[in-house]
Amino acid sequence: MRVSNSHLQQLAIFTTVLTAGGVGTMYYLLQKKFSGSDYHRLALQKLESCPVAMESLGVPPLKVYNIHLTDRHNRVDQDTAQIKIPVTGAKSGGYLYTSSIRDPITNRWSLKQAVLKFREGQTINLLSPPPPAAAQTQATEHKQELDTGHWHLPTPCTNESGSCPAPTDAE
Repeated sequence: MRVSNSHLQQLAIFTTVLTAGGVGTMYYLLQKKFSGSDYHRLALQKLESCPVAMESLGVPPLKVYNIHLTDRHNRVDQDTAQIKIPVTGAKSGGYLYTSSIRDPITNRWSLKQAVLKFREGQTINLLSPPPPAAAQTQATEHKQELDTGHWHLPTPCTNESGSCPAPTDAE
């Protein structure tokens, strides 16, 4: 049986479209699972409850982006979750580095580390944040200590409508 080239081309195009749709759906479902998880929710609640961090970001609006699935900082298994969440505000942006563990008895997640690292180099430990008056002094001290050359940080949201483009990352 002989198959024409046009039929083979159609089959190749159909297979490519079907594969791309499947990969896109899988990516969307993975991101939805991460953003709906308890360890993700706990980290964002801790960020939102820290007035020093929120002021430094320039919130509102707080924009939380999808995590980068290929980033080596993002690891999740049955008992531990370590994720790096890109966030931006009107003034600045950075990454929220979090580490959580799951209690095997209660099956609940607890936040063990939550550090906001800004693109300018400052860090804020959200589990023991500085008082608002000392925030500027601490941010200046940390700026000199950190090497952020390898970070790919999202751009801040600068328009009035609050609709910002999603960050791109080469990692």
